[in-house]
Amino acid sequence: MRPDTPAENVDHSAEAARLERTADLYPEDAEALLLRAAAHLELAGERPAASALYDRLLATEDDLDNPPLIRALKASNLWEYGHEAEARAIIEGLRTSAPRDPAPWVIVAEALESHDELEAAQEAFTAGVRLLIADGEADPARSTHPLLFGRHRVRRMLGLPHDEWDSLADTVHSSPVSLDELHDPKRVWSLGSDNPAELEAEITRLRAELGTYREALSRPFPVAVLHWPALELSELVEAYPSLSAEYPSHPEHLSTIESSLRELSASGTGNLGIVTGTVPSYEAFAASEGTSPSDTSLLPQYATTLAARGRAVAWPPRESATCWCGSGRGYGGCHGVNA
Repeated sequence: MRPDTPAENVDHSAEAARLERTADLYPEDAEALLLRAAAHLELAGERPAASALYDRLLATEDDLDNPPLIRALKASNLWEYGHEAEARAIIEGLRTSAPRDPAPWVIVAEALESHDELEAAQEAFTAGVRLLIADGEADPARSTHPLLFGRHRVRRMLGLPHDEWDSLADTVHSSPVSLDELHDPKRVWSLGSDNPAELEAEITRLRAELGTYREALSRPFPVAVLHWPALELSELVEAYPSLSAEYPSHPEHLSTIESSLRELSASGTGNLGIVTGTVPSYEAFAASEGTSPSDTSLLPQYATTLAARGRAVAWPPRESATCWCGSGRGYGGCHGVNA
């Protein structure tokens, strides 16, 4: 069940309880499962309970994939039920630690924006943009787009002139209605107009904005290809020899991953990623499905499940970034050669 499902269609409290029980059964996936549970609790209005889940996760910080994201979510949640001072302290700590993931920056900036702290929100969006997007970069990673769009929106509300980052936001924005129109502070007045032409124009803009939102939700996680590190693949094939037909060798496995992703990209499929499997996790998944791990049809299901739990790494990486295969070399000199 998606956390953004309307309250009238789901019992969010019950769904949160189910996810907590599942996290107890699969501790290796507890982070993703408990974050979804906390989202359901927030939607149910049980904000103190959601904060308790964030605290439960942060108590095991050394084992977390993304502690800054959890802190950002906790700060946003705290502010919503009156703990403004604590929320501000967490936000300031996040800004000082400068996380390299766009999501915490977006969450804290939007929390500030929702409480009319527009100057502070603009500063948070800008700090994230400067940290994660190189000067002069023409095609920033998709994950950074919300930073650019949020910054554009807040600056429009502040009446600030366009700068290079606003221009970049306009460039990567794909909706037929421009960001300037979507973020126009005067739009709210159009909704109260008696002029049919103004109302029709505003409805068109709202439809475009809703279409962009639905497009983002339509694929909440990447189309992911499953990657096995060398030792894991060796253990997998030794335990389940029938899978050797699927994985003749580790170098061939790596080559197949890269070629599959390039074919998907060439066919127009976006939002691609790679998930890394482990034998214990795969066996637990097979048990949960009531199927033998030797069943090859289970492999793509396992990859999709890992992606849904936030385990995917976006593909392709930048040429200078470390290659996804684990060789330690740059992608451009490894599997990115002749990309």
